[in-house]
Amino acid sequence: MAEIVGERLERLIDERRLSQSALARMLGISQPSIGRLISGETRESGKLLELARALRTSPEYLVGEVDDPDLVGSLIAFHAEPATDADIVQLSEFNVAYGLGGSFIHDEPARQVLRTFSRSWVRQFTSAPMEQIFWATSSGTSMMPAILDSDILLIDTTQQSPRMWDQFWAIEMHGLGMIKSLRPAKDGGMRLVSVNPDFRDELAYDGEMTVIGRVVAIVRKV
Repeated sequence: MAEIVGERLERLIDERRLSQSALARMLGISQPSIGRLISGETRESGKLLELARALRTSPEYLVGEVDDPDLVGSLIAFHAEPATDADIVQLSEFNVAYGLGGSFIHDEPARQVLRTFSRSWVRQFTSAPMEQIFWATSSGTSMMPAILDSDILLIDTTQQSPRMWDQFWAIEMHGLGMIKSLRPAKDGGMRLVSVNPDFRDELAYDGEMTVIGRVVAIVRKV
């Protein structure tokens, strides 16, 4: 098993504005386990793939095989590959920015623009059929610092039943597209939660909101 470079792990945790405890909760492990990886006391982890996903980087970067932590650099390289390559897939995306606060998603026809990606790279995040995965570019600040303006989001539309509070969901409500955390409310509604404390939570009830899919990857230029 490849060994994790502690210095790289520590740097990414800081750059992603996460605490060791928050990262540990995302992975379902203890905070001391993260600390041991950073210090070098432990260098191997069965959570390498999940760790890379949580930090929006590649496993290869965490183990020192590549020097670029940014997944976007890999995405750009995929565009240069021939579309007939076995590892190449074209994914649809919305023509309009997916609003982190809210943006109208029916102003223009959706899913008309195709982008070329590596199939194996997409499979790090979801096993859903490719035709049920799409990309969107975020806009707004309500989900900062978890999601920044102009981040690229990979959304799996086969996942439409919220089960965990720390996940992000693409939803539509009253013609607006949003990215939010979802939590059940005591009165039977669903609470739409922003990460940014400057934004108040909203409530949605039966028929007001449609879950489009779960955000399974966040890609950012750094």
